[in-house]
Amino acid sequence: MGVAVDEDSMDGGEVGAQLSFKVLGPLEVAAGEGDIPLGGARQRTILALLLLTPGRVVSVDTMVETVWNNNPPTTARTQVAICVAALRKIFKAAGTAEDVIVTAHPGYLLKTEGHRVDSVEFAGLVQSAEQHAKDGRLQEAAHHYAQALGLWRGSAFAGVGGQIIDDETDRLEEHRLNAYDDSTLVHLELGQHQELIPELAAMVREHPLRERIRHHLMLAQYRSGRRADAMESFRDARRHLIDELGIEPGPDLQELHDAILRDDPSLAAVAPVAAERQPVAVQAVPSELPPDVPGFTGRDAELAALDSLVTGADEDRSSTIGVITGAAGVGKSGLATRWAFRAAEHFPDGQLFVDLRGYDEHHDPTKTHEVLSRFLRSLGVPGEQVPAELEERISLYRSLLADRRVLIILDNARSYTQIRPLLPGSGRCCVVVTSRDQLEQLVAWPSQARIHLGVLSEPEAVQLLTTIVGERRIGPARADAARLAELCERLPLALRIAAARLASKPHWPVKFLVSRLSDERRRLDELSQGESQIRASFALSYRYLPEDSARLFRRLGLLDVPDFTAWAAAALLNNEVLDAERLIEHLVDAQFLEVVTMDATGQLRYRFNGLLRLYAAERAHQDEPEPDRLAACTRFLRTFLTIAEEAGRREGAGNSTVTHSGVQRRRIDSGLLEELLDVPLDWFEAERLGLMASVRQAGRLGMADIAWDLTISSTIFFATRRYPEVWRQCCEEALAAAYDAGDLLGQGAMRYSLGTLEMTSSLEAASPHFDEALRLYTDAGEEQGRGMALRCMAMIDRNRGDLDLAMERCAEALSIFRAIGDHLCEAHTLSNMAETELARERPEAALDFALDAVRIEESTGVEGTRNLAQALYRLGRVQLALGQLKEAEGSFLRTVRIVKEKSDMVGLAYALLGLGETRFTTGSVDLAGTTLEDALDIAEEIKSPLAAGQISFVLAQVWEQRGHAEEARAHLLTAQEKFTAVGAPVWLRRAEEALGALVD
Repeated sequence: MGVAVDEDSMDGGEVGAQLSFKVLGPLEVAAGEGDIPLGGARQRTILALLLLTPGRVVSVDTMVETVWNNNPPTTARTQVAICVAALRKIFKAAGTAEDVIVTAHPGYLLKTEGHRVDSVEFAGLVQSAEQHAKDGRLQEAAHHYAQALGLWRGSAFAGVGGQIIDDETDRLEEHRLNAYDDSTLVHLELGQHQELIPELAAMVREHPLRERIRHHLMLAQYRSGRRADAMESFRDARRHLIDELGIEPGPDLQELHDAILRDDPSLAAVAPVAAERQPVAVQAVPSELPPDVPGFTGRDAELAALDSLVTGADEDRSSTIGVITGAAGVGKSGLATRWAFRAAEHFPDGQLFVDLRGYDEHHDPTKTHEVLSRFLRSLGVPGEQVPAELEERISLYRSLLADRRVLIILDNARSYTQIRPLLPGSGRCCVVVTSRDQLEQLVAWPSQARIHLGVLSEPEAVQLLTTIVGERRIGPARADAARLAELCERLPLALRIAAARLASKPHWPVKFLVSRLSDERRRLDELSQGESQIRASFALSYRYLPEDSARLFRRLGLLDVPDFTAWAAAALLNNEVLDAERLIEHLVDAQFLEVVTMDATGQLRYRFNGLLRLYAAERAHQDEPEPDRLAACTRFLRTFLTIAEEAGRREGAGNSTVTHSGVQRRRIDSGLLEELLDVPLDWFEAERLGLMASVRQAGRLGMADIAWDLTISSTIFFATRRYPEVWRQCCEEALAAAYDAGDLLGQGAMRYSLGTLEMTSSLEAASPHFDEALRLYTDAGEEQGRGMALRCMAMIDRNRGDLDLAMERCAEALSIFRAIGDHLCEAHTLSNMAETELARERPEAALDFALDAVRIEESTGVEGTRNLAQALYRLGRVQLALGQLKEAEGSFLRTVRIVKEKSDMVGLAYALLGLGETRFTTGSVDLAGTTLEDALDIAEEIKSPLAAGQISFVLAQVWEQRGHAEEARAHLLTAQEKFTAVGAPVWLRRAEEALGALVD
């Protein structure tokens, strides 16, 4: 069925100006000698899409998806039409007689007749160059390659984005590199090796993993007399490939390396021959051994037996034959390869290797005539001279080997019939055959070279584990490693799979894998990892995922979190955590996920790599209905909120000091909660980055209540572990979401949280937030929020010196908390009232408030909360003011223990301040100085100017007592600077008075 084209847009007429479309670099269009200015990003993207396939239709849907990155506005199709009209107008203005872009159902196409497209010209020039090279016209080929590569001005479609365009950019870049490689080969054949070296060296730096460029550079260096440089180029290539990909250089690079080492005459530059000349066969020296087995262990007796194939050899006898048989996975191929490298020096005419695939369920056994064809070419026979008939191939093969000493490895043979044509007829060659079958018809010579390979001994098996996993982990767990070896039947393949799992999961103790393998029903599943090493394309790999694993893969792509644990997967699937763990481990084994670490809560954390995350999200949008996607995200966010609220509640001994939303919480298994929240702050720490991302995602999805509630539930973590920037970011994003949703309660909660954050650095910055929070809470009818805002406003009043207003606001807040039964907020307010009475120089009245606050906090039955630490600190200050020094020191020491356990650095700075003041008052001046210096270091590190100023103020007294007026003055000046910055006039006045009273 043909493409329907708008007839009006196809009217004939003059062609007019010729346009030149340039995509091999920044997108440009020229008419004659002048460039045509293009419009904005959308016009450029649409033009780029049309240029991807000139003369073919690009649908409007494709344009919409690419321009708006799968998130189009409702007017997208109209805007596409506007952009196309604008492009037509631009081209008309440049002098084209008819439309270059025509309407064609279901979109538009670009007519290129009479115009130029550099990508099309590039392809044509490369094709012409290839034909010239094939015909032996090397000068013409070089010229056409130069013209083709000269069209490139940078990265294709530079400055234009979109997945489809990015894919085409990658394709074009690969064609450019292939053309460069082919061009380089032509120049090498023309003998221009010296001129190529600088350019090739630059290309290697730009593309260090591209082996063909490395090959050309090494050959050019060798032909230019720079043999040492060629060897260094190989070593550099090998380092890059091993470090970045974990692989050895390919056979072409290996063969060139070996040929350079022996100064193979075939490497010398030769004058190009005419195409019609018959190629001349050369005696090649093949080097086809696969990479040696990493971590090869044991097998000393077997290697010694194979040595009999070369030791004491009789020059006149027939070829030697070794046979290695054994069960699958026992290490036959590894033993043959290890010995082949060990014995390679005995075979100066080379080594041949073939995998006969006798036991490969995915491929048919390798055909003998194909093996002979490859072996003959490896031995120097040109392809066109390889005989067509099998018998003739066998005869030529044996004739070539008659006077050579070649090692031949025939791996994975199924039968004697399969290998018989590959055995040399006579001479001094050596054959090593591996098979699961005994191959009784094949006689080993000498007889000791027939080896039936068994499993490893226990010491060898443990050593294999140690070699791959590392002594650091296996050494302390030697008994577990021995048990693991037994569970793997000491079979090398099984051991390598187990060792690879341990090496790739450094968070797993050896005992953990032992426990998994101890269940016989699961052992084969645990060790059947071959199928999971999938390195095909994402789509092919995804296609073979079980449906439940594929569903999890898709839904994980919906989350913005950088990493996650099993509870997140369970929420997405609405199933149990153990089931989610099984599916996650399946995705890890299939290379869709990777393990980050085991976090402080004992949970394994997983993540995507970036490309797989994008692919997962794409599949989710393609395969999952929108309601299912939204439901999965909502379950995850509600679960996150449920755990965060519980963590905050446990850390705050009730957490009633937090205003929450009406979001329905999810039921979570109590055992899981205990596991996650054994140390609540550790759970917050592990989820910190995910928390930030989830607040943002909740806001973006229109779930403002989850966004601000998740933030307010985490406030105790932000404050205790001192993450001001994370705190601020979450607050601001949740506040914006609350404003968009018209959520007064959420706005008030975020204003209150921002005020709390600002109090640590600037009282003036905090005050407007609390004023607004009070208004919003009042409008929302939220009494608890009103009380919390009043309490914090009172703290600012106290620091400003307005003590009466501070007590008035505290009293109002206290009555609210008592009316609604919020005892923890009541205790916190009582502590503030105690501190205000201290500022009023009424320590006796302050003591009653402070003791009541501690009593309420202790009545919760939860020892070591942050609220209790704050109450104890204020009690200590009252006791210090009353001269109860022993009691004060006890209160401060108890506070220090609590805040240290929680890594509460703000609390620790203040607790050490109180302890230092107490010690100074008791006359322990030096001990007080040390304590206060520690406190100051912490305050400076956490950037708390109010705390740093107060500590410096007391340190000035310590130095004055020591008789060092200058040091005392320096600390007072520091305190003055801090109090000015934070906006604390009462403390500023005290510092200025102390400076005035200081005696030099």
